[in-house]
Amino acid sequence: MEERRAEILRIAVEQIEARGVSGVRIADVASALGVSSSLVLYHFSTKELLVAEAFAHAAEGDLAHLRRLLDKPRTSAALRLRAAVRWYAPTGQAKGWRLWIEGWAAALREPALRKVAHDLDQQWKAAIADVVAQGVAAGEFVCDRPEDVAWRLTALLDGLAVQMTSYKGPLSRATMLEWVDDALVTELGIDRETLTARR
Repeated sequence: MEERRAEILRIAVEQIEARGVSGVRIADVASALGVSSSLVLYHFSTKELLVAEAFAHAAEGDLAHLRRLLDKPRTSAALRLRAAVRWYAPTGQAKGWRLWIEGWAAALREPALRKVAHDLDQQWKAAIADVVAQGVAAGEFVCDRPEDVAWRLTALLDGLAVQMTSYKGPLSRATMLEWVDDALVTELGIDRETLTARR
């Protein structure tokens, strides 16, 4: 039962990435699986529920990877945060920026997806804020409100992702990562050498 649900969610993610949230249908997911629409509806009673759970399914894998990057106690908070931010950035290895952008747009009209997207967004911000707070406690960073830092950093990355995913080309990977490093230096009250130190 759980394996079938996971398979349906995986295919739903692929279909959303290919067709967009508004263009995907239960029949598309069923056809790609080689099953009937009624089987998909047995597991997910509406398209809205399927889309919301597919979105959560895709994002949970990235969240788990983010937490692994941030949970390395013998590594400086600066190095952990920089690694996580560079991975999360739209030119890093994090997948699914098209899915996130589709989800944000669809969440304006679909309450179930809005709740899922909001909850996942809060988890991203909480993970970033936690490592910033650890850096403050260790004397690495100088900032008063780690939660505010997390909001500003994720807002920068989300905005860059929209630009780079939607328009492709006007900004180089090197420039984008330089801007991200600049933001880290400013937000954390550190110098660039501290940010890039291998310790």
